[in-house]
Amino acid sequence: MEGFDFMIVLPAFLAGLLVLATHIPLGAQVLRRGIVFIDLAIAQIAALGVIVAGAAGLDPAGWTVQVAAGVAAVLGALLLTWTEKRWPDVQEAQIGVLFVLAATAGLLLVAHNPHGGEHMQDLLAGQILWVSYGQLAMPALGALIILGLLVLFGERLGRLGFYLVFALAVTASVQLVGVYLVFASLIVPSLAVRHYAERRKLPFAYLVGVGGYGIGLVLSVLLDLPSGALIVWCLAVLAICVYAAGPRPSGAIRNTHS
Repeated sequence: MEGFDFMIVLPAFLAGLLVLATHIPLGAQVLRRGIVFIDLAIAQIAALGVIVAGAAGLDPAGWTVQVAAGVAAVLGALLLTWTEKRWPDVQEAQIGVLFVLAATAGLLLVAHNPHGGEHMQDLLAGQILWVSYGQLAMPALGALIILGLLVLFGERLGRLGFYLVFALAVTASVQLVGVYLVFASLIVPSLAVRHYAERRKLPFAYLVGVGGYGIGLVLSVLLDLPSGALIVWCLAVLAICVYAAGPRPSGAIRNTHS
């Protein structure tokens, strides 16, 4: 660690904190609702919006791409709201089908683009290490709005409200950290603390998230490995440790004489 300049990873770390700020409380709701793969589907749909904007010749760094991603995510959220109301017994399967359709649509759109494979890689694995301070302003504003909505309404958001808030959160984060990290940030910390007391769930979930991003970013620089992939693994390892150190799930201790 001697000679390591932590300022190198600071913008990326701040980006991770912004993602975690909204994704951890949303992840808790996702687990309660039993729709674990919704974030993966919405993130992929938002990424598809970015690909469509690129195919239309829009500036990849411009606000129009953000709008395209947001519109795509909201349309996906509205569609999932309708499918959950129409066929609630197979909602998880419908989410999976929507994810596959969005992913394959993206592959078709970049098939003739000489840089298409690289673009898809960036959207999936992300380029978090190269995030600049200037890219954090809009996600920070979005995070404040989302957290405000969650605090004000909480469980009263309802099905449609939850999906729309979720779409807003994913739109802001998928271009910062990529689809894989969006999914990991939402699900992994919440899985780690699912048997903890309610008052401890959020603090320990944030501990997993902040630790995973911090350790992953530092190691990615020291080892010259892809940041997004390494952060996912660091999140998973920390989650296992936190889960193992936590309370045992109810019903885990059984009477061996029965």
